[in-house]
Amino acid sequence: MGLTKTEIFTEKQNRLATLFKVLGHPARIAILQHIINQKACICNDLVEELGLAQATISQHLKELKNIGIIKGSIEGKSVCYCIDNTVWKLVQDELGLFFTQDPQSEFCC
Repeated sequence: MGLTKTEIFTEKQNRLATLFKVLGHPARIAILQHIINQKACICNDLVEELGLAQATISQHLKELKNIGIIKGSIEGKSVCYCIDNTVWKLVQDELGLFFTQDPQSEFCC
């Protein structure tokens, strides 16, 4: 969406669209799943785990960090990432509200 078009939508609609866009890449889902399954911060093991180039993983981490779903800390020469539990809960709530809407209609094709 162009910048001029986002202003005709609500803040909530724009936020949800951004969330779907960021989560719409399988590499980002794999990164989140790996971090969640580790139940700890992860450092530098995503390249071996996912088989993607370091630059590619860095770009995906940047997108996830931009929406706040992960956070990172610098430890020596490496950056460690973990899920931001507060943002994770907000995302769960936001998606839950979206998907619990009742699409049933008396007037449908």
